[in-house]
Amino acid sequence: MEKFYYSYEEFKKDTQKLVNSCREYEPDILLAVARGGLTLSHLMAQAMDMRNLYALNSIHYEGELKLDTFNIFNIPDVSHAKRVLVVDDIVDSGETMEEILKVLKEKFPNVEFKLATIFYKKSAVLQPDYTVREAKEWIDFFWEVDVI
Repeated sequence: MEKFYYSYEEFKKDTQKLVNSCREYEPDILLAVARGGLTLSHLMAQAMDMRNLYALNSIHYEGELKLDTFNIFNIPDVSHAKRVLVVDDIVDSGETMEEILKVLKEKFPNVEFKLATIFYKKSAVLQPDYTVREAKEWIDFFWEVDVI
């Protein structure tokens, strides 16, 4: 499988593009999907001067292997917000994110949720509201491979 190394330098540039594109949404909260969305949401929160940065956990992959189940847990209470920007590194199949958004909308029906990612795949079952790059190969994110 072709692999693309995604460097910190590219990440900084793409994060600024993503912040610029979603700034007009004026989210009350950034909600990271751990673990892939943690690094991105941290940098976005810095750039947007936001302190309301939350995270939830989701497991649908083990390495490159897609699991048969979704495990979404540690969902923070965002009921006090009007607009929440869900942040993740990539929408791959979109199945995990579709399930996350379904759970969030059921749990918090009065909150508007939008999605921001760096990468997306055209074949995904849903597309992010804000994104920067199309993923055409497996991505080795610097935060996954540089520390091993």
